[in-house]
Amino acid sequence: MAATRGQLVVLLYDGARRFLRQGAMAMREGKVERAHNALRKAERIINHLDGTLDFDQGEVPQLLHALYQFSLRHLNQARREQDASKVEEIGAMLGELREAFNDIADEGDPT
Repeated sequence: MAATRGQLVVLLYDGARRFLRQGAMAMREGKVERAHNALRKAERIINHLDGTLDFDQGEVPQLLHALYQFSLRHLNQARREQDASKVEEIGAMLGELREAFNDIADEGDPT
């Protein structure tokens, strides 16, 4: 598969959001271990996105870093409280970031 960097970021957001939906659903069903496992997968993706930021590229990476760190803290709190709505909040935020990256990736696509 020949995906651009922007397209790969979109795919990572899609994966994180899928795991967040699974985690929220498991929380609502009282399946604590399943929720934990799904959230861990989403957190790994968020950590990866955070770890690949290039801080030499101006202010945007700093803002993304702050959002990713907030997301991880919020998910940790959601896990402790078994609060699926907190998980869904992060999913919605990542959805907005996903759309922004998708727009950027589309602009770079010559087709």
